[in-house]
Amino acid sequence: YIETNVTGTLNVLEAARATRISQVVFGSSSSVYGASGKGPFKESSSLPATLSPYAATKIAGEQLCSVYSHLHGIRCVVLRFFTVYGPGQRPDLAISKFTRAILEGRPIPFHGDGSSRRDYTHVSDIVAGISSALEYRKTPYEVFNLGNGHRITLAELVETLEQITGKAALIERVPAQAADMRETWADIGSARQVLGYEPKIALRAGLEQFAAWATRDATEGRESFGPARDPRPTCGNAGPDQCGCKG
Repeated sequence: YIETNVTGTLNVLEAARATRISQVVFGSSSSVYGASGKGPFKESSSLPATLSPYAATKIAGEQLCSVYSHLHGIRCVVLRFFTVYGPGQRPDLAISKFTRAILEGRPIPFHGDGSSRRDYTHVSDIVAGISSALEYRKTPYEVFNLGNGHRITLAELVETLEQITGKAALIERVPAQAADMRETWADIGSARQVLGYEPKIALRAGLEQFAAWATRDATEGRESFGPARDPRPTCGNAGPDQCGCKG
């Protein structure tokens, strides 16, 4: 986390300074709210304590953006993403892990009593928010929440996936994780007013879309992290040293 989220962010900001890039959009996380208490979380909410190394590095990235904005005049727009899901999602994240387990008849690791709640946001809504942030031209440093504005319990999520797939989940109860927030819930008023952000994909519809994608993904024999074949075009008669592709 330190190498990717802190050093990696520093490298991006240094590259922007060196090449006179005027604006950087930084992908942060709802995890920065940590022990802030109950939502909905506003961008102005205090950040009293983080609960995970990942969250700590995202706060560090936000602060680096603030420093480079102040010292080098780079406009930085920080976007706090709330539990993004959708086609192509990493297999170790909740919705992907749960859906695939239900489809394949494997147990779901069910942390705690199922009452923890998350604000799940479809990837297409996140992309729309990022696109709007690229056009932001007001303050030199700003933070926006990008979420769906609604939350659902873990138990309700699994029940919905059961309904969509038509299969019962095999529940493997395990202790709650110390690094997990009890609730994430975005106040998206600022993003709505300033960026024109408006999430369009309701969770049920998004889960149905994801389940359909996961089913096709499994049927077509794709690898867990993406297509089995390299999606980049071949270079034809040119060698890979000339065009940068795999040849």
